[in-house]
Amino acid sequence: MTSLGIVLLVVGAMVAVAEAHYPSHGIAGGAGVLVMAIGAVLTVSGAGAGVLLGLAAGLTVAALGAVAVTLSVRSGLAVRQRRIRTGAEGIIGRLGVVRSWNDSSGSVAVDGALWRARRSAGLDETEVAKLDSGDTIVVERVNGLTLSVRAAEEWELPQ
Repeated sequence: MTSLGIVLLVVGAMVAVAEAHYPSHGIAGGAGVLVMAIGAVLTVSGAGAGVLLGLAAGLTVAALGAVAVTLSVRSGLAVRQRRIRTGAEGIIGRLGVVRSWNDSSGSVAVDGALWRARRSAGLDETEVAKLDSGDTIVVERVNGLTLSVRAAEEWELPQ
């Protein structure tokens, strides 16, 4: 019984650690903790310490494992709520400065990089004509290496 308990402890720990690297919203982690608790009961009771002490060890392992899995799942869910900070999606909503502008397209500087830009869909020609060199813009979409931008409104400008 002791060797089976040790095997269950090791397998349960591996499954619980896999939850941290490949999130399954607590399903794998919970199963791993359950297998570890059963392994603890078998190991302690098989070593001659008695069933009552084995159950106490199993409950302790289960409680500690449940806390660890809960914290891991909560951290994983919190990360999903964060704003995207890198890649093409990370530039949406950023402020930039117009470097040059002709009719409906031009170049803008956003986060230290120079981008091709065009007016966002749905804007009329009069608003596009207002864009001049030095104006502040807001990035609304990214299409390849071209940004769709609009003029920044007063409330969007940094104070």
